[in-house]
Amino acid sequence: TTKFTSALDIPVEFVEKNVKLRGKLHRVTEKGLEVEHIPISIPFVTSIQRKWQAKGLLLVRLAGVELAPRGMAWLQQELKPKQMIWFQLLGREDLALECLVLVNKGRFLSVCLNEEILRQGLGRTARIEGLHHDSRLYWKLHKRLLRAELRALKKNKGIWKEESYSERIRGHIRDSKFVQTLKQFVSWLRSS
Repeated sequence: TTKFTSALDIPVEFVEKNVKLRGKLHRVTEKGLEVEHIPISIPFVTSIQRKWQAKGLLLVRLAGVELAPRGMAWLQQELKPKQMIWFQLLGREDLALECLVLVNKGRFLSVCLNEEILRQGLGRTARIEGLHHDSRLYWKLHKRLLRAELRALKKNKGIWKEESYSERIRGHIRDSKFVQTLKQFVSWLRSS
């Protein structure tokens, strides 16, 4: 029932047990998602506690994901302010939480944003900070993330999209020394 306003407020046991917390998204930043923790509510107790609860946002990062520039734009488009999300604690690094982030899509369906970004080709799989690399959970999650990345690679999505043959030829011609020299000569003629 306690409202966490800083990553340091969250007990170590919560992080070690990979507890899921609920929160309201405020904004997507370069550092991660800024989320207001929404504690479990007990009707009478919650109304009293609200008066003494501090204000503050938790910085939640997508564990195991290295975002591409287009990934940030996709997150900002996909997630709306005040949207409810669930985040499963995997680790804590300074003032940031490494988490699996779940978003409800419909009544009974939820999507793991970590996997969805990789499935769309908008990021790469990275080491999951905070989890011991020899734990079963680490390898289970890492395998899920790698599968999502492999799916994007097979479908040529996002950062894995390959150029067509004609695009590659145009690129080689455009980048050739002869064409570069010709462009410089033409611009010199125009300026003279």
